[in-house]
Amino acid sequence: MSDSVQLSPTVTLRTLRGGDAPALLDAYTRNRAHLAPWDPARLDSFFTLSVQQAMVAVQREELAMGTGLPLVLLEDGRIVGRMTLSRIVRGPLQSASVGYFIDAECTGRGLASAALAHIVRQADRTLGLHRIEASTLLHNVGSQHVLRGVGFEQFGMAKEFLKIAGTWQDHLLFHKILG
Repeated sequence: MSDSVQLSPTVTLRTLRGGDAPALLDAYTRNRAHLAPWDPARLDSFFTLSVQQAMVAVQREELAMGTGLPLVLLEDGRIVGRMTLSRIVRGPLQSASVGYFIDAECTGRGLASAALAHIVRQADRTLGLHRIEASTLLHNVGSQHVLRGVGFEQFGMAKEFLKIAGTWQDHLLFHKILG
């Protein structure tokens, strides 16, 4: 993937950079309440520069090893979302998982759909992947709409799949076959 792509007249999708920790901290702090129902329970330490720097370092290492593709959405120099391919597996599987969030002030503008459509094309054409997986909470209708709009299909439901907001919660499972 080229380092960046324009998703809208004001929003750019680009690869996570080493110096992005302060902007990520700002994004997560701004969106703490917005993301709380959809994320694992976060310790206060998550909302510190040192933890964000460590997370950026890990994700940059995954990028270098080819096991992850961390991206950020930027508007006016601010991070307003994340889109990450993780757990990239090669060999006979050629698969990855995708996760994302959009800033509370930017939802409903089609940014998640545009970013996901772009990452799907890159996963197919550039990375040569065969399959991308995603999961959503049962009540996360917005994310399900985004996934279906980009061609993901629901293939199951996982009981108590992830501990979100402090509780083991069921998730709908989606995938998209590429190529």
